[in-house]
Amino acid sequence: MKLQARDLTAGYVPGVNILDGISFDLADQEIMTVIGPNGSGKSTFLKCLMGFVPARTGTVTISGADCTKVPAHRRVRRHRMAFVPQLDNVFGPMSIRENVRAGGQHMPRRERERRADELLGRYPALGDRQHARADSLSGGERQLLAVCRALMPRPDVLLLDEPSAGLSPAKVTELFDTIVGIRADEDVTVLCVEQNAVQSLAVSDRGLVLVQGQVALEGAARELMLDPQVSELYLGGLPASTPEVTSVVEGVL
Repeated sequence: MKLQARDLTAGYVPGVNILDGISFDLADQEIMTVIGPNGSGKSTFLKCLMGFVPARTGTVTISGADCTKVPAHRRVRRHRMAFVPQLDNVFGPMSIRENVRAGGQHMPRRERERRADELLGRYPALGDRQHARADSLSGGERQLLAVCRALMPRPDVLLLDEPSAGLSPAKVTELFDTIVGIRADEDVTVLCVEQNAVQSLAVSDRGLVLVQGQVALEGAARELMLDPQVSELYLGGLPASTPEVTSVVEGVL
Protein backbone atom coordinates (compact mmCIF):
# COMPACT_ATOMS: atom_id res chain seq x y z
CA MET A 1 0.00 0.00 0.00
CA LYS A 2 1.17 3.53 -0.78
CA LEU A 3 -0.48 5.27 2.21
CA GLN A 4 -1.84 3.67 5.38
CA ALA A 5 -3.11 4.82 8.75
CA ARG A 6 -3.79 2.63 11.76
CA ASP A 7 -5.81 3.67 14.82
CA LEU A 8 -4.99 7.34 14.24
CA THR A 9 -6.07 9.85 16.90
CA ALA A 10 -5.33 13.58 16.92
CA GLY A 11 -6.75 16.86 18.15
CA TYR A 12 -6.02 20.42 19.20
CA VAL A 13 -7.22 20.53 22.81
CA PRO A 14 -5.75 18.19 25.43
CA GLY A 15 -8.06 15.28 26.11
CA VAL A 16 -10.32 16.01 23.11
CA ASN A 17 -9.83 13.96 19.95
CA ILE A 18 -10.93 15.27 16.55
CA LEU A 19 -9.73 12.05 14.91
CA ASP A 20 -10.81 9.03 16.90
CA GLY A 21 -9.15 5.82 15.75
CA ILE A 22 -9.00 6.17 11.96
CA SER A 23 -7.61 3.31 9.87
CA PHE A 24 -7.52 3.15 6.06
CA ASP A 25 -5.47 1.93 3.09
CA LEU A 26 -4.73 3.69 -0.19
CA ALA A 27 -2.99 1.78 -2.96
CA ASP A 28 -0.38 3.10 -5.37
CA GLN A 29 -1.82 5.57 -7.93
CA GLU A 30 -5.35 5.37 -6.55
CA ILE A 31 -7.55 8.42 -6.10
CA MET A 32 -9.57 8.48 -2.88
CA THR A 33 -12.22 11.04 -1.94
CA VAL A 34 -12.99 11.77 1.71
CA ILE A 35 -16.48 13.10 2.41
CA GLY A 36 -18.54 13.74 5.53
CA PRO A 37 -20.49 16.41 7.41
CA ASN A 38 -18.92 19.68 8.52
CA GLY A 39 -16.90 19.20 11.68
CA SER A 40 -16.24 15.53 11.05
CA GLY A 41 -12.46 16.01 11.03
CA LYS A 42 -11.73 15.85 7.30
CA SER A 43 -9.22 18.70 7.14
CA THR A 44 -7.62 17.62 10.41
CA PHE A 45 -7.25 14.17 8.87
CA LEU A 46 -5.22 15.56 5.96
CA LYS A 47 -3.14 17.76 8.25
CA CYS A 48 -2.36 14.79 10.48
CA LEU A 49 -1.33 12.65 7.51
CA MET A 50 0.94 15.48 6.36
CA GLY A 51 2.44 16.05 9.81
CA PHE A 52 1.04 19.52 10.51
CA VAL A 53 -1.07 18.08 13.35
CA PRO A 54 0.81 15.44 15.36
CA ALA A 55 -0.81 12.06 15.88
CA ARG A 56 -1.52 11.29 19.53
CA THR A 57 -1.73 7.57 18.91
CA GLY A 58 -1.57 5.28 15.90
CA THR A 59 0.69 5.21 12.87
CA VAL A 60 1.02 6.69 9.38
CA THR A 61 3.08 4.78 6.82
CA ILE A 62 4.06 5.61 3.24
CA SER A 63 5.28 2.77 1.04
CA GLY A 64 5.79 0.75 4.21
CA ALA A 65 7.94 3.39 5.97
CA ASP A 66 6.65 4.71 9.30
CA CYS A 67 6.50 8.51 9.17
CA THR A 68 4.25 9.10 12.19
CA LYS A 69 6.84 11.21 14.04
CA VAL A 70 8.39 12.80 10.94
CA PRO A 71 7.75 16.59 10.63
CA ALA A 72 5.94 17.91 7.59
CA HIS A 73 8.97 19.38 5.79
CA ARG A 74 10.74 16.03 5.97
CA ARG A 75 7.67 14.19 4.72
CA VAL A 76 7.93 16.34 1.59
CA ARG A 77 11.55 15.46 0.93
CA ARG A 78 12.01 12.04 2.51
CA HIS A 79 8.59 10.49 1.89
CA ARG A 80 7.61 12.45 -1.23
CA MET A 81 4.34 13.87 0.08
CA ALA A 82 2.66 17.11 -1.04
CA PHE A 83 -0.23 19.08 0.41
CA VAL A 84 -2.47 21.74 -1.16
CA PRO A 85 -4.51 23.72 1.41
CA GLN A 86 -8.03 24.88 0.75
CA LEU A 87 -7.62 28.65 0.46
CA ASP A 88 -4.85 31.29 0.39
CA ASN A 89 -2.63 28.77 -1.35
CA VAL A 90 -0.72 31.03 -3.77
CA PHE A 91 1.67 33.94 -3.23
CA GLY A 92 -0.28 36.76 -4.86
CA PRO A 93 2.47 39.37 -5.43
CA MET A 94 4.82 36.78 -6.94
CA SER A 95 4.66 35.77 -10.58
CA ILE A 96 3.08 32.52 -11.70
CA ARG A 97 6.49 31.10 -12.51
CA GLU A 98 7.93 32.19 -9.16
CA ASN A 99 5.05 30.41 -7.42
CA VAL A 100 5.76 27.20 -9.31
CA ARG A 101 9.50 27.43 -8.66
CA ALA A 102 8.83 27.89 -4.93
CA GLY A 103 7.67 24.30 -4.78
CA GLY A 104 11.14 23.13 -5.81
CA GLN A 105 13.26 25.23 -3.47
CA HIS A 106 15.37 22.21 -2.45
CA MET A 107 15.97 21.11 -6.05
CA PRO A 108 19.18 21.95 -7.95
CA ARG A 109 18.66 25.16 -9.94
CA ARG A 110 18.80 23.64 -13.43
CA GLU A 111 16.49 20.79 -12.45
CA ARG A 112 14.10 23.25 -10.86
CA GLU A 113 13.94 25.36 -14.00
CA ARG A 114 13.41 22.31 -16.23
CA ARG A 115 10.63 21.08 -14.00
CA ALA A 116 8.96 24.50 -13.96
CA ASP A 117 9.16 24.58 -17.78
CA GLU A 118 7.59 21.13 -17.93
CA LEU A 119 4.63 21.99 -15.69
CA LEU A 120 4.00 25.42 -17.22
CA GLY A 121 4.16 23.87 -20.68
CA ARG A 122 1.58 21.28 -19.70
CA TYR A 123 -0.92 23.92 -18.53
CA PRO A 124 -1.06 26.82 -21.04
CA ALA A 125 -3.49 28.77 -18.84
CA LEU A 126 -0.50 29.27 -16.56
CA GLY A 127 2.41 28.98 -18.98
CA ASP A 128 1.12 31.62 -21.38
CA ARG A 129 1.04 34.14 -18.50
CA GLN A 130 3.90 32.84 -16.39
CA HIS A 131 5.35 36.28 -15.72
CA ALA A 132 2.03 37.77 -14.57
CA ARG A 133 1.24 38.14 -10.87
CA ALA A 134 -0.50 35.16 -9.31
CA ASP A 135 -3.23 37.38 -7.85
CA SER A 136 -4.33 38.22 -11.41
CA LEU A 137 -5.57 34.63 -11.88
CA SER A 138 -9.12 33.37 -11.57
CA GLY A 139 -10.07 31.04 -8.73
CA GLY A 140 -9.71 27.93 -10.86
CA GLU A 141 -6.35 29.05 -12.21
CA ARG A 142 -5.11 29.71 -8.69
CA GLN A 143 -6.04 26.19 -7.67
CA LEU A 144 -4.20 24.82 -10.68
CA LEU A 145 -1.17 26.94 -9.78
CA ALA A 146 -1.21 25.65 -6.19
CA VAL A 147 -1.34 22.07 -7.47
CA CYS A 148 1.52 22.71 -9.93
CA ARG A 149 3.66 24.09 -7.12
CA ALA A 150 2.96 20.98 -5.06
CA LEU A 151 3.93 18.77 -8.01
CA MET A 152 7.35 20.40 -8.47
CA PRO A 153 9.35 17.85 -6.44
CA ARG A 154 7.52 14.93 -8.10
CA PRO A 155 5.59 13.65 -5.07
CA ASP A 156 4.29 10.12 -4.73
CA VAL A 157 1.31 11.21 -2.61
CA LEU A 158 -0.77 14.36 -3.18
CA LEU A 159 -3.19 15.57 -0.49
CA LEU A 160 -5.87 18.05 -1.61
CA ASP A 161 -8.08 19.94 0.84
CA GLU A 162 -11.35 21.10 -0.79
CA PRO A 163 -9.77 21.89 -4.17
CA SER A 164 -13.11 22.92 -5.71
CA ALA A 165 -13.97 25.45 -2.99
CA GLY A 166 -15.35 28.66 -4.48
CA LEU A 167 -15.23 27.49 -8.10
CA SER A 168 -18.04 27.72 -10.64
CA PRO A 169 -19.63 24.45 -11.80
CA ALA A 170 -17.74 24.57 -15.09
CA LYS A 171 -14.44 25.13 -13.32
CA VAL A 172 -15.20 22.30 -10.89
CA THR A 173 -15.53 19.91 -13.85
CA GLU A 174 -12.24 21.17 -15.30
CA LEU A 175 -10.53 20.74 -11.95
CA PHE A 176 -11.52 17.10 -11.54
CA ASP A 177 -10.54 16.37 -15.13
CA THR A 178 -7.16 17.88 -14.28
CA ILE A 179 -6.81 15.65 -11.20
CA VAL A 180 -7.41 12.57 -13.35
CA GLY A 181 -4.79 13.81 -15.80
CA ILE A 182 -2.30 14.45 -13.02
CA ARG A 183 -2.66 10.90 -11.76
CA ALA A 184 -1.87 9.61 -15.25
CA ASP A 185 0.96 12.07 -16.03
CA GLU A 186 2.68 12.01 -12.64
CA ASP A 187 1.95 8.44 -11.44
CA VAL A 188 0.80 10.00 -8.19
CA THR A 189 -1.55 8.76 -5.47
CA VAL A 190 -4.25 11.32 -4.59
CA LEU A 191 -6.25 11.77 -1.38
CA CYS A 192 -8.88 14.49 -1.76
CA VAL A 193 -11.19 15.97 0.88
CA GLU A 194 -14.25 17.36 -0.93
CA GLN A 195 -17.73 18.77 -0.34
CA ASN A 196 -18.45 18.33 -4.06
CA ALA A 197 -19.05 14.65 -3.41
CA VAL A 198 -20.66 13.48 -6.65
CA GLN A 199 -18.03 14.81 -9.03
CA SER A 200 -15.10 13.93 -6.80
CA LEU A 201 -16.26 10.35 -6.21
CA ALA A 202 -16.91 10.03 -9.94
CA VAL A 203 -13.19 10.41 -10.71
CA SER A 204 -12.05 8.37 -7.69
CA ASP A 205 -11.23 4.71 -7.22
CA ARG A 206 -12.21 4.65 -3.56
CA GLY A 207 -14.19 6.72 -1.10
CA LEU A 208 -14.17 7.21 2.65
CA VAL A 209 -16.90 8.73 4.82
CA LEU A 210 -15.83 10.39 8.07
CA VAL A 211 -18.36 11.04 10.83
CA GLN A 212 -17.29 12.50 14.18
CA GLY A 213 -13.67 11.63 13.56
CA GLN A 214 -14.31 7.99 12.71
CA VAL A 215 -14.55 6.02 9.47
CA ALA A 216 -18.27 5.41 8.96
CA LEU A 217 -17.94 3.85 5.50
CA GLU A 218 -15.12 2.96 3.14
CA GLY A 219 -15.20 1.24 -0.23
CA ALA A 220 -15.17 1.52 -3.99
CA ALA A 221 -16.27 4.99 -5.12
CA ARG A 222 -18.94 3.59 -7.42
CA GLU A 223 -20.47 1.55 -4.60
CA LEU A 224 -20.56 4.54 -2.27
CA MET A 225 -22.22 6.69 -4.94
CA LEU A 226 -24.96 4.10 -5.37
CA ASP A 227 -25.43 3.52 -1.62
CA PRO A 228 -28.84 4.99 -0.66
CA GLN A 229 -27.60 6.17 2.75
CA VAL A 230 -24.59 7.96 1.27
CA SER A 231 -26.74 9.51 -1.46
CA GLU A 232 -29.25 10.81 1.04
CA LEU A 233 -26.71 12.25 3.47
CA TYR A 234 -23.79 13.40 1.32
CA LEU A 235 -24.81 13.64 -2.34
CA GLY A 236 -27.25 16.50 -1.99
CA GLY A 237 -30.20 14.31 -1.09
CA LEU A 238 -30.32 12.71 -4.54
CA PRO A 239 -31.48 9.08 -4.50
CA ALA A 240 -28.91 6.72 -5.96
CA SER A 241 -31.16 5.86 -8.89
CA THR A 242 -31.65 9.42 -10.17
CA PRO A 243 -30.10 10.36 -13.52
CA GLU A 244 -27.99 13.07 -11.86
CA VAL A 245 -26.06 10.38 -9.98
CA THR A 246 -26.22 7.36 -12.26
CA SER A 247 -25.19 9.31 -15.37
CA VAL A 248 -22.07 10.50 -13.62
CA VAL A 249 -21.25 7.03 -12.38
CA GLU A 250 -21.76 5.35 -15.74
CA GLY A 251 -20.17 8.12 -17.75
CA VAL A 252 -16.99 8.66 -15.76
CA LEU A 253 -16.09 5.54 -13.80
